[in-house]
This record gives sequence, structure tokens and C-alpha cells, in this order.
Amino acid sequence: MLTRPALSQMLADPAVRSRLERTRVYEVLQPGQQPLTGVSATPVVTFSSVAGLRSALAAGALPPGTQAVLYDPEAWPYTPPDEQRDPVAAAAQAAGLAHARGLKIIVSPALDLTTVLAPGSPAPRWRAFLDLGIVGSMARVADAVEVQAQSLERDPATYAAFVRDAAAQARAGKPGVTVLAGVSTNPPGAAVGTQQITEAIQESQPDVDGFWLNIPGPGPRCPACPAARPGVGAAVLSDVL
Repeated sequence: MLTRPALSQMLADPAVRSRLERTRVYEVLQPGQQPLTGVSATPVVTFSSVAGLRSALAAGALPPGTQAVLYDPEAWPYTPPDEQRDPVAAAAQAAGLAHARGLKIIVSPALDLTTVLAPGSPAPRWRAFLDLGIVGSMARVADAVEVQAQSLERDPATYAAFVRDAAAQARAGKPGVTVLAGVSTNPPGAAVGTQQITEAIQESQPDVDGFWLNIPGPGPRCPACPAARPGVGAAVLSDVL
């Protein structure tokens, strides 16, 4: 998976474009965005609230060709507090709305939900997240689960351990569910290198069905992000595709 801006950046590199044309790509769109033209990618529209998804479906606002929506609950202003407190119930609502329209649903719960659900936990955030069982519970209503593991990619071994356990939890909740893992060119904290991201992908590849490569830049949803690093993304794709 790649967001629309990230996909556009990657397609600008002819070598990477050639590699992407040989794999299945999901183009993640914000509500109101249209897919890139002339690109063989499956549109997926992302929502951070059930109300946003409900409104878009009622208005017929999804682009033609959309096959799936993504529900992305996080501990941030874009997800209502009640959904942060019970993200599993919210995911079930989102899944019901999507399935009623013949759409698949991807759920992508953020690790920072632990700040709401397990405040003060002495465990590392990723371990507390697993202990809450969010991935397994959400998988029961979803077609795919995306594990937001990108904050761990500086330590590929820890990244792979978390992804492995989260994938196992998801498949225990729903055998056969699709599992994706997130990587990022700009995870929170110190800069990460191409080799670290590549190693994180390679070490966890046997446990997942695919990856979401994030290439974030500064903006309302990531005010602390440094400038986007598309060159790192292109290098990673050249290494792993």
C-alpha cells in the first residue's frame, strides 16, 4: 500500500515504476481525493472515524473502482474519544457499513491507543498493544489488518517479533485474514536508514501478506514530521521488489 502522494513520487522513478507494475498495489486515498490516472492500482479510501465513513457512503463519495475502505483509529483528534476507548466496537460498526455496500475493510489500529486503553502500563508500547488483544479482536470483523509497526523499524529484530506476534493474533482471531505491516521513511524519533527499513521488511516478510510503505511529510496529521524522504522509499522498494 502507498498513499496517493507516495505512489506518485515512486512512479517518478522509472526503475521503481517497473517493479511496482509487477506487484499488486493499493492506492490509499484521503476522502475527496481521486486516484492517479493511468496507474494500475486498487483505490482504498481511509477514514479515522465511523462517522466519516458513514457520511461518505451515504453521499456516494467514494471514487469509482474503490474496492475497500480503511479504518484507522488512533489516539488523535481525528478519531472520536468513544472510538478510542472501544476501537473494537467501532471497527465492527465500520465493517458493517463497508460490507453492506459490498466493500472490503482494512483495519489499522495505532499503537498509541495504549495511551487510552492501558495508561501507565510499564510494558513497552508494542507489548501492551499485543496484551490488549486489539488486533485479534478487530480481525474477526475485518478482511485485512494492517499492523502499525513502523515505530520499531530501527530495531529490525524487535519489529519482526512484534509483527510475527500480531500476525499470529490476527489469524487466531480470523483464520485466513490478510495481514499487512507498516514501514515508514519518517517514523517518530531519529532518522531511519534504508538498510534498517529493508531489514525490517525482509525479517518479517514470511509472516505477512504485504506492507504499507509510508512516506510522510509535515502536515496537519503529522505536524512534527520532517520533510518527506521519497528517495529512501524508492531505495527500499528497489531492494525488496
